[in-house]
Amino acid sequence: MEQPARQYDSGASTPSATAVAVRTLVIDLEGALLRSELLMEALFSRPALMLARFGAGGRPGMAALTDILARAEIDYAHLPYDSDLLNRALAARARGEKIYLVAHRFAEHAAGIATHLGFDGVVTPADLAAGSLPFDRASIDHVENRDRSRAGFKTWAKALRVYQYAKNTLVFVPVITAHQLNLASFGSALLAFLAFSACASGAYLMNDLLDLSADRQHPTKRHRALAAGDLPISSALLAIPALWLFAVAASLCISPLFLGVLGGYLATTIAYSLVLKRKMLVDIVTLAGLYTLRIVAGAVGVGVVLSEWLLIFSLFVFTSLALIKRFSELSMRESAGLADPSNRDYRVTDLHVIAAMAAASAMNAVTVFSLYVSSSAVTPLYSRPWMLWLLNPLLLYWFGRALMMAHRREMPDDPILYTFRDGASRITVAAMICIMLAAI
Repeated sequence: MEQPARQYDSGASTPSATAVAVRTLVIDLEGALLRSELLMEALFSRPALMLARFGAGGRPGMAALTDILARAEIDYAHLPYDSDLLNRALAARARGEKIYLVAHRFAEHAAGIATHLGFDGVVTPADLAAGSLPFDRASIDHVENRDRSRAGFKTWAKALRVYQYAKNTLVFVPVITAHQLNLASFGSALLAFLAFSACASGAYLMNDLLDLSADRQHPTKRHRALAAGDLPISSALLAIPALWLFAVAASLCISPLFLGVLGGYLATTIAYSLVLKRKMLVDIVTLAGLYTLRIVAGAVGVGVVLSEWLLIFSLFVFTSLALIKRFSELSMRESAGLADPSNRDYRVTDLHVIAAMAAASAMNAVTVFSLYVSSSAVTPLYSRPWMLWLLNPLLLYWFGRALMMAHRREMPDDPILYTFRDGASRITVAAMICIMLAAI
């Protein structure tokens, strides 16, 4: 409740002498200042370490877990604070007012946050109710829990990475390359697309939970829904199994074999999030494999035999794109004067090597495609196979443009997403599809 700005001591020795009581701003930590849940922040500060300690603690039950979470190492400097309320508190501090946090749980973490922000201390709801406070109760300005609205559609779309669904259109590639241009094949491919999208969204949420600390120190990833506190961690924990259950149901509507491929994709994605993405070049090979696995899943979903030419071509293409993605991230850090990434086994000084490998892989992809066009495998599939040679200059242009844009620091997105957003790239891809269809 807001109180009058000034309190006067009616017991002063002289009527003309007044004493101004020092105002005290009391802020609820959870629900007001902190745009997140302290329990979840402690749990996901170092989840692997938490589980290890819990397993080795020898004390089962919630008491042991609560004790471990109370001693978790939380990065107080990068927590998602309410900027308006924090500015109000800092302004009050500048006026000489006292500032206290109200901690409903984890008093140790609350005290750490208060110390980091330069506040005066921590009180509990019991202290407020009993009146046993280190300040005058009559001079309190209490900011209680704010009624934060639920995450809206845009927040969920951002957290689920709906824009990343463009990658899952790779499941339609076997439909086109196998010339299965019919309603039944497109229907199966569409169901495969939905299954992969739901599975990927669940994996993205899980990855963001595991990378909370690193994302909050990143110049752009700190704006992600979970890192910024726009989406509650508890909501993400409920959404992950729901998305994966939908993916399983959609997969079973296609075939058990497709479910197996999707399961392999999910297992690899989880391994990538936990371990593989921190291994130099292993992450590149894994990303290329995950892209190629989408094409394999499309072939399984439609029921066509996948050409070994397409597999080899895909591996070189996606290896190049994965290297370009890593190049873009490192070059951005170099431009911003940031240190080497803490959650990747790369250094800014690796830029030239990564660029060379990306260019080499791209040229290998073009070479493989040229060998395919000149092989006997083309004649039964295309009535005008000579038209496929027109794709070579377009591929060279597309790869070259992607490398140049990354080198100029003008590719903020994943290369595949950049293709959908870049006008010249969209025209190039559309032209390649038209040539393929005309060659049939």
